[in-house]
Amino acid sequence: MSQTDESVPHVVILGAGVIGLSTAHVLSEKYPSYKFTVVARDLPEDVDLNSQAWASPWAGANWSPIGGYEEKKYKRELITFNKLWDMISSGLIRTLPSRICYAEPVNDAKFWYKDIVRDFRILDEEEVPSGAVAGVAFTTVSLNPQLYLLWLRNELNARGVIFLRKRLYSIQEAAEIAGPQGVVINATALGARSLIGVEDTAVYPIRGQTILAYAPGVQEFLAHPLGLSSVPTGEATYMIPRPAPHGHVLLGGTFQEDNWNLSVDFDTARDIWRRCLQLAPALNDPETRILGHNVGLRPARRGGARIEAQWYSLPLESEFLPPPAEGAEKYDFLVIHAYGFGAAGYQGSWGAAEEVAEIFAEHFKLVA
Repeated sequence: MSQTDESVPHVVILGAGVIGLSTAHVLSEKYPSYKFTVVARDLPEDVDLNSQAWASPWAGANWSPIGGYEEKKYKRELITFNKLWDMISSGLIRTLPSRICYAEPVNDAKFWYKDIVRDFRILDEEEVPSGAVAGVAFTTVSLNPQLYLLWLRNELNARGVIFLRKRLYSIQEAAEIAGPQGVVINATALGARSLIGVEDTAVYPIRGQTILAYAPGVQEFLAHPLGLSSVPTGEATYMIPRPAPHGHVLLGGTFQEDNWNLSVDFDTARDIWRRCLQLAPALNDPETRILGHNVGLRPARRGGARIEAQWYSLPLESEFLPPPAEGAEKYDFLVIHAYGFGAAGYQGSWGAAEEVAEIFAEHFKLVA
């Protein structure tokens, strides 16, 4: 069946971040005869433009434990970890020896992730850095988000997925692109807060400021856990070596909830460098140099990520939209929401995409 055939179901993925592109990848693989269009203001090739208006290019993009155990999150992150582990031979993903340090005593409840990562163990006392009282070690994975997003785009291009650069203001505009028999996947991240028809006020940013460094002497992920060690001050200390380019390491950082500021704060940058240097003396290597400073807004949601179907009656009636044309017929239209992953977008991406695919198949009674 040709994708130009009007009878082919049209799936519009709204948003070209890691969740949107991963979902497009999974769905286009399962249903290759369907028509797929990714619609977004920012596209993967924009990473060289230094746009901070979307989060995916600036993410840490490794797998690390965030928060406590949640059944759905565990399933998503297990699927994603295994997928990324299987991709190591591609060169896009690297294995990463890791240590996470805790400023308070720990118990088994904190280690809900020990069956996801590889080589998990409790650190011996002499292995725990100064300033921490306990720690764990394991092997995880990391990637370079800017290279990874371009890989996803190239994969989708090869499958005939259409990319449309367009800023949309309402869910109805996306539905109009899909057509009455289509479906929209809403992966707009922070945009879900201001997308007419969604307007999810539970969505909020977590500001992250980082330093990109050339530091070939740093070859392990070192961290105090995000959101746990320094919440009152918004600090989050971590170092993430990347698979490429050689020697690139992301140094962080901040974890500042409800902070929309995209400007680099150089007092914060100095503090990041100081904290990372205390945790990893290898940064003192004479080869080390700073390559740049980044700020990104992690797209979080109070109550957790939203992955669910919602039927809309279109055309929308909203004070912010022109009134429907006289005599316009109402029709029901399916939107599947997938947003609000906060700091865990990359590490839950493939699992989230599979979850969307399950909802998609259930509503259309499909067998892949």
